[in-house]
Amino acid sequence: MDYKETLHMPKTGFEMRGNLPKKEPGIQKRWKDMHLYEKMLSQRETAKPFILHDGPPYANGDIHLGHALNKVLKDVINRSHYMMGEKIVYIPGWDTHGLPIETAVTKLGYDRKKMPLAEFRKICQDYALEQVEKQKAGFLSLGSIGDYDHPYITLQKEFEALQIDVFGKMATKGLIYKGLKPVIWSPSSESALAEAEVEYKDVKSPTIFVKFQVKDGKGVLTSDDSFVIWTTTPWTIPANLGISVHPDFEYALVKTEKGNLVLLNELVDSLCDEFKLEQREVIKTFKGKEFEYITCVHPLYEDRESLVMCGEHVTADAGTGCVHTAPGFGMDDFLIGMKYNLPVYVNVDEKGCMTKDCGEWLEGQYVEDANKTVTMRLDELGCLLKLQFITHSYPHDWRTKKPVIYRATTQWFASIDKIRDELLEQIHSVEWTPSWGEQRMHNMIADRGDWCISRQRAWGVPIPIIYGEDDTPLIDEAIFEHVSKLFAEYGSNVWFEREAKDLLPEGYTSSHSPNGIFRKEMDTMDVWFDSGSSHTGCIKERGLDYPVDLYFEGSDQYRGWFNSSLIVGTAVHGKAPYKAVLSHGFVMDEKGQKMSKSLWNAVAPGEITKKYGADILRLWACSVDYQADVSMGQNILKQVSDNYRKVRNTFRFLMANLDNNEFSKKDCIPFDQLNALNQYILVLLKDASDFVIKAYKEYRFSDVVSYLSNLMTNDLSAYYLDYTKDILYIENVDSLSRREVQTVLYTAVDVLAKLWSPILCHTCEEINDFMHFNSESIHLESFDDLQLNFNGKDIKDKMKVLFEIRKDVFKALEEKRADKLIGKPLEAKVLLHVSEQQKAVIDEMLDNVPQWFTVSQVEFVQDTLPSYEVCQVQVEKAQGSVCPRCWNITKTSHEDGLCNRCYDVLNK
Repeated sequence: MDYKETLHMPKTGFEMRGNLPKKEPGIQKRWKDMHLYEKMLSQRETAKPFILHDGPPYANGDIHLGHALNKVLKDVINRSHYMMGEKIVYIPGWDTHGLPIETAVTKLGYDRKKMPLAEFRKICQDYALEQVEKQKAGFLSLGSIGDYDHPYITLQKEFEALQIDVFGKMATKGLIYKGLKPVIWSPSSESALAEAEVEYKDVKSPTIFVKFQVKDGKGVLTSDDSFVIWTTTPWTIPANLGISVHPDFEYALVKTEKGNLVLLNELVDSLCDEFKLEQREVIKTFKGKEFEYITCVHPLYEDRESLVMCGEHVTADAGTGCVHTAPGFGMDDFLIGMKYNLPVYVNVDEKGCMTKDCGEWLEGQYVEDANKTVTMRLDELGCLLKLQFITHSYPHDWRTKKPVIYRATTQWFASIDKIRDELLEQIHSVEWTPSWGEQRMHNMIADRGDWCISRQRAWGVPIPIIYGEDDTPLIDEAIFEHVSKLFAEYGSNVWFEREAKDLLPEGYTSSHSPNGIFRKEMDTMDVWFDSGSSHTGCIKERGLDYPVDLYFEGSDQYRGWFNSSLIVGTAVHGKAPYKAVLSHGFVMDEKGQKMSKSLWNAVAPGEITKKYGADILRLWACSVDYQADVSMGQNILKQVSDNYRKVRNTFRFLMANLDNNEFSKKDCIPFDQLNALNQYILVLLKDASDFVIKAYKEYRFSDVVSYLSNLMTNDLSAYYLDYTKDILYIENVDSLSRREVQTVLYTAVDVLAKLWSPILCHTCEEINDFMHFNSESIHLESFDDLQLNFNGKDIKDKMKVLFEIRKDVFKALEEKRADKLIGKPLEAKVLLHVSEQQKAVIDEMLDNVPQWFTVSQVEFVQDTLPSYEVCQVQVEKAQGSVCPRCWNITKTSHEDGLCNRCYDVLNK
């Protein structure tokens, strides 16, 4: 007889290979067709809401791995909070205005200067909406759920209208103003930029030391003396109006072969060495404040003066202690220039070229080219002491990747100064993860200047300012309300389609326009003002709670969206828009280099999902320490895939031993009636549930993955499933011992599938299709709260004793296998010498001792045996015949050599 046919071998339709790329699109379509997100909302209608507000990605191009990491983790957060019983509200958003879309449209052949502005903007809008759809498909392919049918998009009429309301409220509170001051200016974009639109790269720059000869020494110095300045931007020398010294520093007048030079006293020797000066006699020393109001001759223009001023911003860590000051090209320069009533002089145009005012020898040159021309001119005039080149970090436009400059222009600003204390107070009321985020944000706001919110762009939300005929901006609530209504009805293009007077409320008059003549502002708002208003344009507009529970974006958003949202939210609503902020790092390749197309090391999410499946990408995102920078590559994908395979195959074995899924909840034995070995696994499942739910709450997803992976690989697969095979395969199909194990297996699949479901959302839905935990979707379930009516701690303590003994037995078995005494463990007989306490635990906990040790025979003896860590063990060759059905070696046998157990099973 073929006894193999009498065994209850595993059987399930749940495949060993995931075939995720083929299965996942069908699962995603099912979620869409069944309106899964809407059902989740409906099922939690009266529950506590949890709102993760989506920071809008920029709608330009396919999604990259940074997008994928962000969207996957957001989805895990949302799904886990739903499983915890909360009502999740997730509205995806998109940022759609600004230069990249303008540039992309221009590359398609549209010239904004050769067509009506409103027409060009319509093309930008259509292009942006195409990008939204493309990115939406990418996010959905990752398994993301949310209100994708009703996203918020910054170009939507209702969003733009509410953005005007926000602007108007800030303006009428005196928090918006127009002013002339240096801003970050991008010549390549011909526009002002925000700090968040700047990235830093190392560049090689000329650095020069220049003499400024004294003109009027105020009785302190003479015309034989010169101040020495140092700068890394020679092109700003033509705009020099002053020299700043620290009032309390000690300066020396040094006699050298190149004249009498004023230098910081502590740097005399090092600077003279730099200038290769042999003679260096200190004639006299001065406090900086003694130089105040001395004038110097401009080294390039004899008819101009340079005023010596005292400023606390001067440092001794670089240069000469005498700071070249051009109020039109630096904030420190601008502020001290204001103090000393210097004009804000700008001799560089919007393209970064020197103007006519610089002289024919320099006019029209781009600033980088002007560096060389100015340096050569200074050398010719005998004013240049030294030229050298240094490599240093310099700001660049993060869109065009070209260097920026600081240039004074008339711009619109949001005042930080007026609400700085409120902002700092709000920062400390927020929960920051990682915790260093609080200090980082505090420092940024504490040190931040007023926010330049105007941009010289065509594609953006217009700054809703109407000017009177005397050029006064009309800060009037009635105008802002009217413009908001126009935008809500027609969209922001109406601003460019109508004359200024037609944008005003009917019958509007102003003392600033006695003749009824008005003009409109043509600058648009910084896109950070767009997205920074989303808490109003999306959250409050849809009647949701303010502040929301969580903002979660990349760590670059401390200076971006977290920052602008905080400013706008506090200014308009009096408090931060978020209760908590969580951030993640950037995605690097396996060598730790930032991913970029130019380096050919970027891996597209679509490539990964098509080859491996979205669940592999999701498992990667939750396996890494995402709060720091993370790595991705083929080797990492292989490791993640291997872990996925182990998890999947453990699930498969669990399910396959439930009689082709015919064993269900109704067949489970009450937990308190199970034997201790089976109850132990339930205790582990209870511990796992408690740990994992807490980890989800604290956003510790890698802890979730490692805990569940270890539980399934070690406690279940390597231990419990290994020893219970003998029960599952051999015992009668409805025997009590087999049903006890199946109760544990069913419970394990139930608990673990739900715990894994926020991460492996497709795989766990597939498991649910076989197990029928929920008739529609596992994602409509909650995490299980296992109620155990027995002493779990007592069982764990006793199991610890058993596992220590088992470890010794297994070590002894391995030694005998190495000696070729036995092959498989079932060929062994184990002799055990244990303590009375150990024997008592064994007797209480184990019904079938050989089965638990996976050997054929066990005998307890008092003889002295080889000692191991906790007991004495000796392994011998088991004596008797091999049962052809269960492969155990027994001394009693029936027909065909069947053991007593197998004989009884077959003859029932």
